[in-house]
Amino acid sequence: MAGPSTVPSEHGLAPLTPAYDRAPARETAPGGIGRALAWLALALVGEIARLQLVRAGNLVGYQHYPAPGDMWRATPWACIAVAVQGALAAWGLARVWPRLRAWLLPTYGRGRLAGIAALFVLSSAALSREPMAFAIELVVASLLQAIALATIVLAAAAVPAGVLGTIGARLRGLLPEREADAPATLDRFAVAAAAWVALVCALLAVLAYQRHPHVPDEVSYIYQARYFAHGMLTMPAPPSRAAFDLDLMTYEPSRWYSPVPPGWPAVLALGYRLGVPWLVNPLLNGANVLLAYLLVGGVYGRRTARWSVLLLPTSPWFLFMGMNVMTHTLALFAALVAAVSVARMRRTGRLRWGVVGGTAIGLVSVIRPLEGLAVAIVLGLWTLWRRAPHRRVAIAQLSALALASMAAGAVVLPYNRAISGSATTFPLMAYTDAMYGKGVNALGFGPDKGMHWPGLDPFPGHGLRDVVVNAALNTFQVNVELLGWSTGALLVIALLLGSGRMRREDWAMLAAIGVVVGLHSVYWFSGGPDFGARYWYLIIVPGIALAARGIETLEASAAREPGPHRDARVTLGAAVLCAMAVIAFVPWRAVDKYHHYRGMEPGVERLAREHRFGRSLVLVRGNRHPDYASAATYNPLDLHAPQPVYAWDRDPATRAEVLRAYADRPVWIVAGPTVTGHGFQVVAGPLTAREALAWRAPTPTPRRGGE
Repeated sequence: MAGPSTVPSEHGLAPLTPAYDRAPARETAPGGIGRALAWLALALVGEIARLQLVRAGNLVGYQHYPAPGDMWRATPWACIAVAVQGALAAWGLARVWPRLRAWLLPTYGRGRLAGIAALFVLSSAALSREPMAFAIELVVASLLQAIALATIVLAAAAVPAGVLGTIGARLRGLLPEREADAPATLDRFAVAAAAWVALVCALLAVLAYQRHPHVPDEVSYIYQARYFAHGMLTMPAPPSRAAFDLDLMTYEPSRWYSPVPPGWPAVLALGYRLGVPWLVNPLLNGANVLLAYLLVGGVYGRRTARWSVLLLPTSPWFLFMGMNVMTHTLALFAALVAAVSVARMRRTGRLRWGVVGGTAIGLVSVIRPLEGLAVAIVLGLWTLWRRAPHRRVAIAQLSALALASMAAGAVVLPYNRAISGSATTFPLMAYTDAMYGKGVNALGFGPDKGMHWPGLDPFPGHGLRDVVVNAALNTFQVNVELLGWSTGALLVIALLLGSGRMRREDWAMLAAIGVVVGLHSVYWFSGGPDFGARYWYLIIVPGIALAARGIETLEASAAREPGPHRDARVTLGAAVLCAMAVIAFVPWRAVDKYHHYRGMEPGVERLAREHRFGRSLVLVRGNRHPDYASAATYNPLDLHAPQPVYAWDRDPATRAEVLRAYADRPVWIVAGPTVTGHGFQVVAGPLTAREALAWRAPTPTPRRGGE
């Protein structure tokens, strides 16, 4: 990768700061750095205020800005703060706008600027069912992004040249220029970034996620990992299916089990064997930083790799995916191992790297089958795409890659046979066929596709309009979560696409994104709002690499203009946005959304200690999810073990059935969070089975005032 000083450019960001560059005496004065710090403080306060305007919450749903009137009634102080920020930013921008316009038009042209502006606006808000509400929200959201962008530009422009020189010297040590074309090798910088990610993800897993599942899929993964850790393929059937009913679990007369693919639960089982299952994804995410550094460094060079490793550890999407118990972090790990191995194979010609890469591709397919296909397509095409005419070598490498991936992926066939009775019948497809209708969860288009989940499946069936809506929702989430920038993440990528300086490697990254997005367009579900655009998660490293290239393109433009350290203003602005994501966005998202997400929370195990449940039956009142699912996580695999067994107090018939099965145990009755409104609470116990059968919940006392 050529450094900023070697990339040709005719225009740059220098016109933003003509006054400072013409007056060196003022630049070194205390007032100069004071202005810069004032703009930075305004940017941070404005970001905190903006986040208070967002309606997100910890229930299933895409984040939105309320209508302006509702926004004012709910948080008037935040409205005032962003209004003041907007007024000051408009005043400051007016002073440099003529020069800014003189740079933008020749650099990008009207057509490309219009395209960049359109993406900036259209990705700023999530779709709404009401067109007028969506139009109003687009105006509000894009205006708030523009205010944030203007404030950051003015902050970077106000930094005095003397201070900027010091910053530039430090940045050149961090982001080397002379070694830009050298492939990146692991160094202290990469290791420190990986350690940071592992630590932050572990802290989020403990403090925000509370080492507890929150998505129904996670409960299923946990059960499967636990019985895998005990050497079991399934569990003995529960004494009452209705009392132990969970989502994503298959119940048969003699057994019950999780139908999800076995790749991730098998790895999570190692965490259970070591007693730290909550630490598996944080450690994998730290390893993902190292692999991303090697991959991007091998494709672009050391400087772009370092930029990527600055962006990735501050990405909210990346950090929050590393705290959960979902499959995506392991799938990314296997995909990165495969990509790094293919890069080594291409560079060295050694087929053993093809074997390693193919094995990793097979692992992806055992974790998330559709993503395994996406990785196979991308890396297969990359293997064949050779600059030198060594066709036979490329075919030999592709053969090694394909054979190893098929061999590794084939391990699922005997598992399928043991679970579903057929090597080619995946348990998950058998589950969805039985629960929702044959073929509704299969790839393809037609009126029979989809499970018609309210708010998540936009239209009946699966067709072009579903593809458009799903893509729009995921694009919005990428804009918000990829970098966590108040300006939106897609702007810097759009500036690269519109710069006319796209390199072959950039197009390759864009093609990889296209493969992942295109394949998932054939599936009816977008992935929903859980953890960003999670079905597109494999695009995170290509997306980060393109964002890094976008920053470098702006740096290069600035470096060509007269005046010292112009590129450092761009670098500083991007670094400030990364810092703001960590300081403001990540804590806000951790508290606002992921703490007690979907109503799931621990607490029942605390009650078990406080009340000494021991060998008892605990009837959990409330909904299957989140009330019973939260408690069921703590059930023993052997439902007759001498420890608390949690059953769903679903209805009188279910209670009678489960009490007959546990007639010799003391009974506790616990109300779940949807019943109490404030966590789990013991409402009766210990009772005999006869007393529990006769127990009835007290009638709620009417509130004063008719509430």
